[in-house]
Amino acid sequence: MAGALLLAALAIMPAAAQSSAEAEIRAAFAQWTDDFNARRADKTCDLFAKDLIAQYRGAPERGYARQCELLTTALTDPKRRFHNALAIREILVLGDIAIARVVWTQTIRENDSGKETRTVEPGLDVFRKEPDGKWRIIRYLAYDEE
Repeated sequence: MAGALLLAALAIMPAAAQSSAEAEIRAAFAQWTDDFNARRADKTCDLFAKDLIAQYRGAPERGYARQCELLTTALTDPKRRFHNALAIREILVLGDIAIARVVWTQTIRENDSGKETRTVEPGLDVFRKEPDGKWRIIRYLAYDEE
């Protein structure tokens, strides 16, 4: 009987750890989305690891510094307002690595004319649990739907 209880506990532990990691990643996405939409440029880079490699269709690969520069430029642009919404399709947790399939919907509003442009951008984000306990994106691939 004790052996069966031990086996059951061992089977549950990985599922519980995966559930906890998935919840942490969902919370990180939610915080990032809130920071981005509130134009808190100083906080949006925290979702990315320092060794980030990002690839967006048609653009050259970029690292952490360039990614942060692009975010800061967008969020401090006085002529436009950016808004992101996120749909998480799937999160797979594999130890200290996780893969998230996501779809971002970005709306850009021109302040002077009120014109809005909307893009839908499916992507794949690879997270790593960092030494400080936070999940951060180490790789991402994204593209706009045609």
